[in-house]
Amino acid sequence: MLIMKFGGTSVEDSAAILRVIEIVKSETGRKPIVFVSACAGVTNQLLKIALLSADQKKSEVDDLIAKIKSRHEHLVDELISTELPKNYLKGKISVYAHEIRNLSQAISILGEATNVARDALAAYGERLSSMIIAQAMEENGIKASLVDAREFMITNASYTQAVPILNIVERKAKESLLTPVEQGCVPVTQGFIGATEKKITTTIGRGGSDYSAALVGSMLGAEEIQIWTDVDGVLSADPSIVGDARRIKKMTFNEASELSYFGARVLHPLTILPAIEKDIPVYVRNSRNPSYGGTLIAKGDGKDPSVAKSIAYKEHITLVNLVSSRMFLAHDFLEEVFAVFNNYGTIAHTVATSEVSVSVAVDDTTNLEEMKNEFERFAEVSSSNGKAIICVVGENLRNNPGIVGRIFSALDGIRINMISLGASEINIGFVVDENDIEPAVKALHKELFSNPSSHGLPKEIFD
Repeated sequence: MLIMKFGGTSVEDSAAILRVIEIVKSETGRKPIVFVSACAGVTNQLLKIALLSADQKKSEVDDLIAKIKSRHEHLVDELISTELPKNYLKGKISVYAHEIRNLSQAISILGEATNVARDALAAYGERLSSMIIAQAMEENGIKASLVDAREFMITNASYTQAVPILNIVERKAKESLLTPVEQGCVPVTQGFIGATEKKITTTIGRGGSDYSAALVGSMLGAEEIQIWTDVDGVLSADPSIVGDARRIKKMTFNEASELSYFGARVLHPLTILPAIEKDIPVYVRNSRNPSYGGTLIAKGDGKDPSVAKSIAYKEHITLVNLVSSRMFLAHDFLEEVFAVFNNYGTIAHTVATSEVSVSVAVDDTTNLEEMKNEFERFAEVSSSNGKAIICVVGENLRNNPGIVGRIFSALDGIRINMISLGASEINIGFVVDENDIEPAVKALHKELFSNPSSHGLPKEIFD
């Protein structure tokens, strides 16, 4: 069994959808289950409708609804030639447009877009795309079965960031998805949406469709999980900064986890966790270039010849600095510091410590002022925003004693605010000013992936 997840750019128009159909057709012998996102940009439009409705901007809402309706009708015209399903789909599109308008009116009356309403609106993107894609598969010789993810992706009631209830999801996924597979169909479903046990629509969160697909894959014992996007796999750096970024042919689960956590744009940070648990290989591939191999993410074998794999960065970081001579040699200094972070549910992304000071990089500043008040009970506290975390990731960093010198020599002239080294054996991270992201990433990439001193890049790992 194979899990195939296609992102928004992979289903953005009729040409893209036809490419997806050909990709799926080539894998029908492996019993694929297909997860699809909303067409590129539609989820943003739906969420914008929620905001505009709360602001009583009816004409702008009507324009957006009309655009969404017209876009999907156009897809039907281009993809579906059989009259009966074409009329059915256009009727459903009209029904959904009417429901979206009703939701908009309810938000307008309340003057507030609640998370429940936002989820209900956002779900229409995948509901629209999946029904069109399923029928388009039928038109192109694939026996397909549309499955509403809300039948099996049962979540808690944390709207906009819902968490799947695993034991229920596993049972219902087997009921909803394995039956059509056993009947020779290709199930087509959604990854971003779910429902509570009371059947109220939820969303897993932006990027959560990757996680949903991997979660179901792990529960159903898939042999492989494919994440189809619009890039040729995981790259050695952000291609918008480094034009000659290299494709990584193979990387470990740990490397992919570090990269996704620290800002790599290809994978949702939670995506590979279910795959790790079941040791299921994950492929990241380009639907616009399906013959290209993409990136394989799998369990490491300890024989990787490369030193570093990739450079990632996380923007919009705030650096919190605490100094307290009163706590000199006090064993509970760090305990007090992190108790505050815990109480406010704030994640510390990187940390540097000494006996009397702590520097912590965070991206959530929602409760920062309240936290500062807590810190001031035992320390002097200051914060500075406009920072970024840059990290170099690779399993073999631990085995290369000269790598730290090479990294920081390459960064000569760039101000380093903080260094985090040692907490992870496969990640060297540091904090810089946001406006230094581009020069820092370019300098590191030149040193690690272009410079002759890198001693060459192994062909089995990089293009």
